[in-house]
Amino acid sequence: MWAKRQRWQVPAVHWRVVDWLAETRDPVRVLMIFRGVGKSTLYAIWKAYCLWCDRSHRALVWSEDTRLAKKMTRDVLNVLRNHPWCAGMLPPMTGAEEFWVNAAPDARNPSMAAHGVLSNATGSRADAVDFDDIEVPKNIRTAEAREKLRDRISEGTHILVPGGQKTYIGTPHTHDSIYPEEIAGGAAVLKIPLFEHAQRFESLPESKRLLLRFDAAADGYYVFVGIGKFARLLAEGRDYVVAGRELVLRSGAAGTIDVYTGCAWPERFTRADLERRRKDTRTLNAWDSQYQLEARPITDIRLNPDNLLAYDCEPQLFTMQGQPRLWLGKALMVGACAYWDPALGKVDTCDSVLSLVFTDQRGHYYWHRAAELSGDIDEQCAQVVAVVRQFQLTAVAVENNGLGAFVPAILRKHLTGTGCAVNEIARTGNKHAYILDAIETPLSGRFLWAHVSLWEGKVPDQMRDYVPGASGQRVDYLDSLAGAIMQTPARIGHVIGAPPVADRVQVWTPGAGQHEIEVDFG
Repeated sequence: MWAKRQRWQVPAVHWRVVDWLAETRDPVRVLMIFRGVGKSTLYAIWKAYCLWCDRSHRALVWSEDTRLAKKMTRDVLNVLRNHPWCAGMLPPMTGAEEFWVNAAPDARNPSMAAHGVLSNATGSRADAVDFDDIEVPKNIRTAEAREKLRDRISEGTHILVPGGQKTYIGTPHTHDSIYPEEIAGGAAVLKIPLFEHAQRFESLPESKRLLLRFDAAADGYYVFVGIGKFARLLAEGRDYVVAGRELVLRSGAAGTIDVYTGCAWPERFTRADLERRRKDTRTLNAWDSQYQLEARPITDIRLNPDNLLAYDCEPQLFTMQGQPRLWLGKALMVGACAYWDPALGKVDTCDSVLSLVFTDQRGHYYWHRAAELSGDIDEQCAQVVAVVRQFQLTAVAVENNGLGAFVPAILRKHLTGTGCAVNEIARTGNKHAYILDAIETPLSGRFLWAHVSLWEGKVPDQMRDYVPGASGQRVDYLDSLAGAIMQTPARIGHVIGAPPVADRVQVWTPGAGQHEIEVDFG
């Protein structure tokens, strides 16, 4: 009825949505549809229908901020004011932030209320909590921001009355998205990507023949090359021909090739419109998340943790021909650097991180530990000493900027008797350039290894979230790793002081031997 009044032609994708909304009674639902389909408009009509069916229904709309939440309630008010079935449901003066329909039995809790995710909804009661675009780029940029968002929306569980229903409506904006997490937890889901079938080719084979996993739907194939302003939508017959499931390109194509079929709304999202959208989308991650509903960050990942080579073994110290040698699996280690970027480690401040990186004879790096130190400086120094003794280290590099100016002297006292030296590092220059210069090459070259324990902490999130030059992001683990790599391969082959032999660490890093040199002073 509303579509007829608005002179809409209802597409098949909209019927899928309204049928699913009417049929699902699960306590948690996730509605994921590609951008531009009008999911919030559809959902507003659904909420008006719920109030028409039951005037005792109470709903709380939560969005990224109150302004966005009020767009939903305004849509609902528009339907209730103008739909012929809803005459007399609203009082004369009604605001968008909260409103009651006539004959609503609960005078304390409104029929609908709009809240931003950071606003206080404690004390509210509702039969439905609707999370409309709760996840947006600015509130999921870091792991801490995503955790804060989850903490805030968890209040929805306590607001719901027994038998209530939570519905998440939106598209993913990060690899650590709320939506797949809810789906994995058992939520009912309706997921409608722009294309039903998709296949990506990172490079064009020499034969220029692409073997596809699916047949073409009624709308044929959509073949995109590249992303951003240089992206192109290839034309069948001119740029390629199809033989069964084989797509043969008639010319070379530079860049990633995406092949799709089965557009969910081909009448509206025409080929010309889709080519324009592809050109206006800056990264493949943004395209995949907003149109194919894959949980990825919408920016390119500069330091992708998936490029780390994982290993799961601990170093073993052996004596060979009277000399200590350290082995990591089957690789002989020839150096190590423990790099400490000290901080007080208080809540909402920088983490104090000690990174331990081994190197082997081939020049590969092994990021073995990324320890977050806690407590006062003396307590943190004691934790550093424990790492030194465990891995028989002969030196620790300490960044002496800021707080670190006082740390080296304190650490030396704690290391007395170990034979482990303290190297003071004065860092200057741009931090982001330093991080990229140190990490990007070994990571992209696939000679940076990482112990499996690093995947259990903050390391993967800091790598995926890292945006060079962006302010406010947490990069403490990356900064510590960069320092350790930059300090390699310099190794200390002597000890400080003359402690008892039993307390000294064993120098397992091989030296360069003895050499005779001649110096001409003439």
